[in-house]
Amino acid sequence: MKKTLFIKILSFLLLFTGAYLIGTGAAYLSDHSRPGSYAESSKDLAQAGAIPASAEGNWGLSFQEDGQLPTGNATIEELAQYDAYYAQDTDEKILYLTFDAGYENGNTEPILDALKKHNVSATFFVVGTYIESEPDLIRRMVNEGHTVGNHTWHHPDMSQIADMDSFKKEITDVEDAFLDVTGQEMTKYYRPPQGKYNEANLQMAKELGYKTFFWSLAYVDWYQDDQPTKEEAFDKLLGRIHPGAIVLLHSTSSTNAAILDELLTKWEEMGYQIRPLSELVE
Repeated sequence: MKKTLFIKILSFLLLFTGAYLIGTGAAYLSDHSRPGSYAESSKDLAQAGAIPASAEGNWGLSFQEDGQLPTGNATIEELAQYDAYYAQDTDEKILYLTFDAGYENGNTEPILDALKKHNVSATFFVVGTYIESEPDLIRRMVNEGHTVGNHTWHHPDMSQIADMDSFKKEITDVEDAFLDVTGQEMTKYYRPPQGKYNEANLQMAKELGYKTFFWSLAYVDWYQDDQPTKEEAFDKLLGRIHPGAIVLLHSTSSTNAAILDELLTKWEEMGYQIRPLSELVE
């Protein structure tokens, strides 16, 4: 009897877990050439005080209802202790558009063209090697009013870096490259590679004067040889958009390059205003 009950419970748990993973997507695995990440979790970890140890690791989201703020590994209030953000708690129809850029494959220019057409200012989180290999695109981003943020030099798992000297080098090497290319100081916005983080990392970024940005909306757009269809992209990016969203897209995505003009139009038709991250942190 006990054995039968155990088997039934185990079967239920396996079925629930499988259904959850299918519904929300697999964790994002990436290296320095595939920046950004997201993994989704069903746990509501909202509580007072520091970020729970169980929330550290991969940034994750649980979408309870389309059009509403998803639950993150940590709450807006918990992240605020470290000058970190994943969304804005607001009923106003505003969103913040960000891109992660680890390499160039010809899709950034049409993305910039669409942003220019709609007079939208976005933030591009770039790795150091991108600045070295694509100085003209970096300068175009700056000249057209976009912010270039810091995605580290090598795109490592920063949660495994425990000492400030190593952490700082990953950050400041990008700053130096940006200064060389643009003649300007880099805006101190940071996105952890692959969304991997811990409380110590967030504190180190804060001590370096950085604001850390996660996201509240993303979709599986990073596989260059397995791009989502337009319909799949719109299903997520229109269905899950919500007031105060920080949207993460990848500039390597051919789907994003193809749909961005129409996507921006659709968001505008839904009543959304797209604002720069600088307005979020004011």
